[in-house]
Amino acid sequence: MTDALKRLSEEGVAIWLDDLSRKRITSGNLAELIDQQHVVGVTTNPTIFQKAISQGDGYDQQLSDLAARKVTVEEAIRMITTADVRDAADILRPVFDATGGQDGRVSIEVDPRLAHNEKATVAEAKQLAWLVDRPNTLIKIPATQAGLPAIADTIGLGISVNVTLIFSLDRYRKVMDAYLTGLEKARERGLDLSKIHSVASFFVSRVDTEIDKRLEALGTDEAKALRGKAAVANARLAYQAYEEVFSSDRWNALENAGANRQRPLWASTGVKDPAYQDTLYVTELVAPNTVNTMPEATLEATEDHGEITGNTVAGTYEQARADLDALERLGVSYDDVVRVLEEEGVEKFEASWNDLLKSTQAELERLAPSEG
Repeated sequence: MTDALKRLSEEGVAIWLDDLSRKRITSGNLAELIDQQHVVGVTTNPTIFQKAISQGDGYDQQLSDLAARKVTVEEAIRMITTADVRDAADILRPVFDATGGQDGRVSIEVDPRLAHNEKATVAEAKQLAWLVDRPNTLIKIPATQAGLPAIADTIGLGISVNVTLIFSLDRYRKVMDAYLTGLEKARERGLDLSKIHSVASFFVSRVDTEIDKRLEALGTDEAKALRGKAAVANARLAYQAYEEVFSSDRWNALENAGANRQRPLWASTGVKDPAYQDTLYVTELVAPNTVNTMPEATLEATEDHGEITGNTVAGTYEQARADLDALERLGVSYDDVVRVLEEEGVEKFEASWNDLLKSTQAELERLAPSEG
């Protein structure tokens, strides 16, 4: 077996796992993935936690204690999820120390119901950072319109952030701007910029899912020929934007003050269409100083048969732009696609959060001590 994951790491791609559960922590599986499969970070979201808590009995003891204390369901969720993130952060701490804080990171998301509330998002980010109390935590904040100033304010407080749900190139540029603004605020406060880190989670597979659906509806040969091209093109142009911003005079001044680059993170890299190679969103997005957060199935597929051939982003910008322009000519509106994806992304996380509330409430009731 070729060690594709090792080669990927050597190309400057940090491999993060897009999954976390108590069982993965207590069984030693997470430590094993770090040790044997080059995993150097973990991301979570409401969907991942909902799945973890609703399956198996790994949380019964803690839920039983929380039920005995008659805590609210919101408090129970916070206690459970921050406990997992804290434990995962401790397991990843050696990676964090070895990489000077760049990797060895665990992400935890603010309540997605706050996605359009700037002040509440900042307050929640502060609370989560305090609750987890580990230097290798990233607080996930959605890149909504209200999220942008919240990102700047949170970074300005010295809290490291994973910006999530980025679909469009325009919004990504605004995310990078918010990061630089946050660093400038932190510098004004006299904070140590070298301790502040950030990644920008640019979503990949969902772009193809939405655009392919529209191309299928058109049904022409020209439309069908463009299937499966938009997501990679979009991400490659995001990397071009990253290169521009992080070579600007504004950035150079911050870098000279000790600041770290905000790395692009390829999110949603599990292939949804079985017609496509299952490693598509890994092998076609190899570039230095990036993160690829993979579901376990994608991690295993890459290890098994991923072909890592070096940097697959450099030199592709012209073709990527041509692919997106071809979609516009067919009447597939990029602006409408990314708007729909952002709205759906927030709604999906809200729905998962509500499911998490329901399933946790049911568990609290099941495990509540009988009165008397």
